[in-house]
Amino acid sequence: MAGPVGTSTAYTASAAPGASYGRALGLLASLFFMWGFITVINGTLLPHLRSVFELSYFQAALIESVWFIAYFFASIPSAKLIERIGYQKSLVVGLLIMAAGALGMILAASIPSYGVTLVMLFVIASGITLLQVAANPYVTVLGSPKTASSRLNLVQALNSAGTMLAPLFGAYLILGRSKGGTAEAGTVLTQAERLADAQSVVLPYALVAIVLVVLAIIIARFPLPAMGSATSRVAKADRKNHSLWKHRNLVFGIPAIFIYLIAEIGVGNLFVNFVSRPDIGNMTTEQAGRYLTFLWGGMMIGRFAGSAIMQKVAADKVLAFFSIGAFIVMSITVVTTGHVAMWSLILVGLFHSIMFPTIFTLGIKGLGPLTEEGSGLLIMAIAGGALVAVQGWLADEYGLQLSFVLTAICELYILFYALWGSKPTNAFPDEAAADPQ
Repeated sequence: MAGPVGTSTAYTASAAPGASYGRALGLLASLFFMWGFITVINGTLLPHLRSVFELSYFQAALIESVWFIAYFFASIPSAKLIERIGYQKSLVVGLLIMAAGALGMILAASIPSYGVTLVMLFVIASGITLLQVAANPYVTVLGSPKTASSRLNLVQALNSAGTMLAPLFGAYLILGRSKGGTAEAGTVLTQAERLADAQSVVLPYALVAIVLVVLAIIIARFPLPAMGSATSRVAKADRKNHSLWKHRNLVFGIPAIFIYLIAEIGVGNLFVNFVSRPDIGNMTTEQAGRYLTFLWGGMMIGRFAGSAIMQKVAADKVLAFFSIGAFIVMSITVVTTGHVAMWSLILVGLFHSIMFPTIFTLGIKGLGPLTEEGSGLLIMAIAGGALVAVQGWLADEYGLQLSFVLTAICELYILFYALWGSKPTNAFPDEAAADPQ
């Protein structure tokens, strides 16, 4: 049964080659699905809340920014909490925090209040941060260390499935049930219509809160395997003898996550504007938005494929190949026009797919008792997505197409990390999780 990290006897993967963690991995995969789903559901709120609260573009941008702010501020406290209460209890706490935020969104809709909405979105994002800090490293040790990247890519594929299904859910239950979501562009809503539209988020967030609470109860009662002793905390007296900064794979992994997020968020944010241009896709923004599904779909397919490939091929080699592919398609996007540029940009989703989970796995490899802190720093680096504003500035100054040069440069750093930066130094021995059975 779960308890504080390191309370159970661990054994290496080779000691129990037949050990199966399928049920535990499946349950954890549901968490990845849910936080991907909720993250994109909140994206549906952007056009909705602009209509309800008559927001400026800056105020609307703050809605997305709170996610990155939460990752920055909540990551290290999350790591400390995991050290105190263990991984399983932290997963439960993270789900309950998210559920509280979802219920708070119902309160914000009832008032209605833009300020309360921002606070509750921060609460939800903080809960997701705790889940990420706990679940990502947990999956990596839930079985053989040799297939850690494969497992994390597999569950991250479920995360991508959540991001694909959420827009349909949000469009139907939020935009489809509101005046602002169904009215023609430029329609000015009355005060009564805006108040009625605010209520349209009540049902979807009530459903989300219920699912999160049910998941929390299931995880609290599920006999999750305990983490191996190699990842347990060391005494404070001994902690000073261990330094995170002696682990090259973590030191270079933190900026790798940060830089990757700049690339991923930049492509996602500017995709519709780029594809709809007359010299690229020559289509409306609504039509261009449909092609965005191919971008996210490519990420899901790539993660399933990457999970299978990493059963046989070393994770750093796969990461190097995918980063080269991403650099090539981004270079094509910069120098070509028409459907060639459009489809090359869509293809970057396929090559981006394995980057986050693989960088994360390589980043915490060999950290042993420093795993929680290292995981917290890597999740904090997700705040790099906030620097997508740099690409926006480049688009204003030099043109939208040339701004993707920044994305191509980001791919080169990922290649550097795969070839050299990810090689562990001062690594602790690998261990698998201990099966409670």
